[in-house]
Amino acid sequence: MGVLTYTDEHTSPVAPNRIFKASILNSHNLMPKLLSDAIKSIEFIKGDGGAGSIKQINFAGGFAKHHIDEVDEKAFAYKYTLIEGNGISDKIEKVSYDIKFEGSPDGGSISKMTTTIYTRGDFEIKEEELKAGKEKVLGLYKVVEGYLLKNPDAYV
Repeated sequence: MGVLTYTDEHTSPVAPNRIFKASILNSHNLMPKLLSDAIKSIEFIKGDGGAGSIKQINFAGGFAKHHIDEVDEKAFAYKYTLIEGNGISDKIEKVSYDIKFEGSPDGGSISKMTTTIYTRGDFEIKEEELKAGKEKVLGLYKVVEGYLLKNPDAYV
């Protein structure tokens, strides 16, 4: 088994508590509304959204199941593992994400995400595939950020 870990960091003018509430705690309600062409629904198939829960995201072309490993509302930290569906294959066992939102000096936030990909055998992920995955995650982040900027009273 191979392990590949990388970290990304993004800044936003949105305060960490708002972006955490919108993109993490209420993603199951907000994301299908903001991205209705891509995300059909998000449901908890086990638990209520806390640690140990399993969340299923239903896409237009498939699904993904996330095991929620940790939710820390005070520290704005969230850890989850992609365990089944789109993104998992005979070459990729699982993908773990560790996300933390911190305040920035300008009142906005800095999001730090560490991604760990566990591959099967000697499979290596190409740089283009990593870049495409990073861009997809950043795109989701920017959609939520845009919504929060247009709706300053949401998720306060």
